[in-house]
Amino acid sequence: MSKVQASASTALHDVLRDGMVLAVGGFGLSGIPADLIDAVRASGVKDLTVVSNNMGVDGKGLGVLLEAGQVRKVIASYVGENKLFAEQFLAGVLEVEFSPQGTLAERLRAGGAGIPAFYTKTGVGTLIAEGKPLADFDGETYLQERGIVADVALVKAWRADTLGNLEYRFTARNFNPVVATAGIMTIAEAEVIVEPGGIDPNHVITPGVYVQRLIQASARVKDIEQRTVRSRPVLASL
Repeated sequence: MSKVQASASTALHDVLRDGMVLAVGGFGLSGIPADLIDAVRASGVKDLTVVSNNMGVDGKGLGVLLEAGQVRKVIASYVGENKLFAEQFLAGVLEVEFSPQGTLAERLRAGGAGIPAFYTKTGVGTLIAEGKPLADFDGETYLQERGIVADVALVKAWRADTLGNLEYRFTARNFNPVVATAGIMTIAEAEVIVEPGGIDPNHVITPGVYVQRLIQASARVKDIEQRTVRSRPVLASL
């Protein structure tokens, strides 16, 4: 049965609620489910806990949810590109749980795999370890991290088939695969949607069993947070 929905708002209309946990794929502005994020913004849902590597930038990506005052808590590993985030955090409006990037990825993977918690050395002896159980293994101290399961997960794929099998390209293959498995309800947007059999099985990264709904992504400019360039030297004529 096809999982394709008519629009982002249609895919989200009966699953969003105040106070929910929302996991979102992407890295910076790369590989983000922009159409689905915009639909969350338009819905007006509030008091969200957002789990993502970062919160986009001011006015773009997940930054639009901050601007609308829809986010209560953020679980992320990096937030340095968003001035509004810093303002809300310092004002005590926004609760923030920082998680090392590799730990955050593993927490999402663990949640998707049904693993409630795991131990890691990352963060031992730092603020990250405060309030978390510690245990010794083979003479080394590790801290316990909890797996993350989101009420709804939003991801961006390059290509999908109508059954929800997903294939990612380039930087979009960052947090999207682990976010896709961590949602009780996972909704994907894809640039290209094909019929079953249109994706080589060897290229499927997220099997359709993890994806409940799918939308066609709109054509849009793919933003970059910072573009650093240098002038090219003029080559001497041969």
